[in-house]
Amino acid sequence: MFEKKSIEEKLFYERAAERAGCRFIAGVDEVGRGPLAGPVVAAAVILPLEEGTLIEGIDDSKKLSAARRERLAELIKERAVAYSIARVEADVIDGINILQATRLCMKNALAGLSVNADMVLTDGNMTLDIAAPQKSVVHGDALSYSIGAASILAKVYRDALMDEYAKEFPQYAFEKNKGYGTAAHIAAIREYGLCAIHRRSFTKKF
Repeated sequence: MFEKKSIEEKLFYERAAERAGCRFIAGVDEVGRGPLAGPVVAAAVILPLEEGTLIEGIDDSKKLSAARRERLAELIKERAVAYSIARVEADVIDGINILQATRLCMKNALAGLSVNADMVLTDGNMTLDIAAPQKSVVHGDALSYSIGAASILAKVYRDALMDEYAKEFPQYAFEKNKGYGTAAHIAAIREYGLCAIHRRSFTKKF
């Protein structure tokens, strides 16, 4: 959808925030809005933006191989001024709906940062109930360095979590589908019913 952008192009929103006097700029993103099972996960990250600290290759996590995401996630954690990962479980998603659960998860990730953000960049058109100034960036995981970094942390965390759930509930092959509604996953639901981490509000028709 987008041509590959240089790091400086991906720092457009961060540099604008710096010019406005912001020092700690947090990117926040979520993964797992669409699956039939498992939590929604959000990450917030404040990265240093000086030359020499920048990480090559940060992008929308969906565009990267699993191995590349994992390498980048380690670098992001090493270099971050602060980062935080939050999750909201299936039963809460069922209780308040996925949109509100996503907002809650992103807000919790930001609240978990050890440094208060001067500016928050969020992916999509998500507006959060937070005190800090915020800017929503549509396709931000591909267009913003900080949001892209958050998307990588969130996806690596959630994929690893679903791999662990696969050991507990092997019949659903969560290690392959990560909870998404693949044909094989839906067939397993029809055969075995729902497990503890399925979202009841997403699986009523099964």
